[in-house]
Amino acid sequence: MKILFVGDVVGNIGIKSLETYLPQIKKVVKPQLTIVNGENVNGGKGIKVEDYQKIQVAGADVVSGGNHSWDKKEVLDFIDDPKKNILRPYNFPGKNVPGRGFIEIKVNQKKVYVINMQGTALMAPLDNPFYAFDELLPTLEKDAIKFVDFHAETTSEKIATAIYLTGKVSAVVGTHTHVQTNDARVFNKETAYLTDVGMTGSYDGILGVKKEPIINRFLTQRPNRFEVDEDGRMQIGFCVVDVNDQTNNARSIKNYVINPDNKKFLE
Repeated sequence: MKILFVGDVVGNIGIKSLETYLPQIKKVVKPQLTIVNGENVNGGKGIKVEDYQKIQVAGADVVSGGNHSWDKKEVLDFIDDPKKNILRPYNFPGKNVPGRGFIEIKVNQKKVYVINMQGTALMAPLDNPFYAFDELLPTLEKDAIKFVDFHAETTSEKIATAIYLTGKVSAVVGTHTHVQTNDARVFNKETAYLTDVGMTGSYDGILGVKKEPIINRFLTQRPNRFEVDEDGRMQIGFCVVDVNDQTNNARSIKNYVINPDNKKFLE
């Protein structure tokens, strides 16, 4: 099974990038499942139902989240809708947390679990993700593909998580830092890994937002209002994971970026 994963969609330009590139990518890859991280889609923070619908129409089967999952209060109007394949990190603390941290879907009669988990290093103090995986994974069907969007800040936590989960899940793909890393690999011929898949949105901003306020903050050390760079040129970061349907082990993972300086994938 080929699983296509697209990194953080940022702002309206992220939607435009997704609408422009995702159909072309899917024609080449021919994935059986497409997952898109959408936690930054509305003004860089959060998601509303109209954003979810646009991501879905562009070609996503599942929309995952992260630390900005709750930033738009309107998310509470649809995050519990069982007809909408939207996720938030599983390890938010407390009971009766709205939404789902994982989803079970059937792809050509093969069961697939898509799991959303958030790291805690240099991030909000959610429940320990390692213990959360220990709690969750035994409850899932063993003979199934398990794909993890691990939304985390530090490289070390992401790598440690992937090694901890080797042989337990099919893939661990990192999101959140918006810059694609070049370390795609398969641990022990079992679990695919990429530290960060990158972002989808402005190629000319800084992590998807306008350059000037960020530079000014570094210059002055004073707060600045960050806004999505909606006028930049488009980019999309993604990866393709090939999983053996019989063993649930990853065969390969390949990472790609399409931007004005790199359009090799489409040539």
